[in-house]
Amino acid sequence: MSNFDFIAKSDDQFLSLLPSMANRHGLITGATGTGKTITLQKVIESFSAIGVPCVVSDIKGDLSGIANVGGNNERVSERFKLLGLEEVYTECPVTFWDVWGENGHPIRTTISDMGPLLLSRLMTLNETQSGVLNLVFKVADDEGLALLDLKDLRAMVQNVGERAKELSLNYGNVSTASIGAIQRALLSLESQGADRLFGEPMLNIHDLIQTVNDKGVVNLLDATKLMNTPKLYASLLLWILSELFELLPEAGDNKKPKLLFFFDEAHLLFNDAPDVLIDKIEQVVRLIRSKGVGIYFITQHPNDIPEKIAAQLGNRIAHALRAFTPKDQQALRAAAETMRDNENLDEKTALMELGVGEALVSFLDEKGTPQITQRALIVPPLSHIGPITPARRKELMANSIVGNTYDTSVDAESAYEKLTQRLQEQASQKAEEEELKAQGKEEKSAGRGRESATEALAKSAARAIGSQLGRAIIRGILGSIFKK
Repeated sequence: MSNFDFIAKSDDQFLSLLPSMANRHGLITGATGTGKTITLQKVIESFSAIGVPCVVSDIKGDLSGIANVGGNNERVSERFKLLGLEEVYTECPVTFWDVWGENGHPIRTTISDMGPLLLSRLMTLNETQSGVLNLVFKVADDEGLALLDLKDLRAMVQNVGERAKELSLNYGNVSTASIGAIQRALLSLESQGADRLFGEPMLNIHDLIQTVNDKGVVNLLDATKLMNTPKLYASLLLWILSELFELLPEAGDNKKPKLLFFFDEAHLLFNDAPDVLIDKIEQVVRLIRSKGVGIYFITQHPNDIPEKIAAQLGNRIAHALRAFTPKDQQALRAAAETMRDNENLDEKTALMELGVGEALVSFLDEKGTPQITQRALIVPPLSHIGPITPARRKELMANSIVGNTYDTSVDAESAYEKLTQRLQEQASQKAEEEELKAQGKEEKSAGRGRESATEALAKSAARAIGSQLGRAIIRGILGSIFKK
């Protein structure tokens, strides 16, 4: 067996996370500075070595070192000697991703693919506002208007607001206040840089499931900037999970997973999440293992994970926890009680005594049963610990297996363009109608003018004729009288 086969060592026993059980999900916990990131790197490279691709969020940029060969680290060398393992260093194939396109290839989705549920949470909408957003999506779908980016959604929301009375007969009432709230939320999202996330080309989920020289590609999502907008971070990773769940075929029980998904700072996924979203996450976690995908949550406290989701996390690594507050005490008890009891080990006390790089470990055995919890030392990674240089990152991006597929955005014809064209056509039609109306008024006025002149001429002629005739008659009568 190679160093890749071991995750930790307890006394003389090496502990391995079995590939056939890796899609049963897992949890890595521990306070800041206890070694969670190093453990995460070790687990990732162990599965990359056997051809399992991984998706992982890189919160601090530290995990980028997995792309370089390890070594030249005195503390790592000492740990290998202590464990009795040979120092044979290596690296993993890596694809870098970044919503902003700065430290990796741009990663995008579309408004339609993100869907109203995740968008409602992203925009912090209440139940009524979420209902209106669902209505907006329905109208867009019925009218064949593609929602790709933020300007599409903004234009569609405005259109629905303007047609509220017309649409209410078929879709229900549209609250003007809700339309305004959604528009403000969209402006807020745009100011946070969310416009970079939505658009095309959209991520092809199969680009995350690749191998190079029989090693699984590690997809590192740079989250150093993304963490400033935690709901955007959580929504993006949830969308990726949903896409994997919907698009991957059933895999059954395989010897190894098709993909492993690591969600760092997992508490952000559940903070202030509505029940309907928690239910959706629980459903995805429960069913996605049949697609050959394993999900691993990394967080400080075990109670950051809702109970019905935590119950499905069979593989567990718990680093040291601090217990300075009542909440910390609760987290400590939860961590100790949720791992399989070892009668020779006081798990609660051990969790407060663990050193850096030491953890309580309980993995699933061949039958899917949690093994007895062991206090163990984590095996160091064989790749470089710490971030890589910007020059090295740039070099790796230039030779990426996805090439420049995602580097240039495409603005396809969608709802914004079609609605703008519709407005232009309506404005043009209205202008033509106004012009015809104005022209009709002019012709009518001109007609009235011509009729008055004719009438005046006729009246003048009649007066002239009448006057001359009258004078002739009078002269005739008077002449006869005088003559007589």
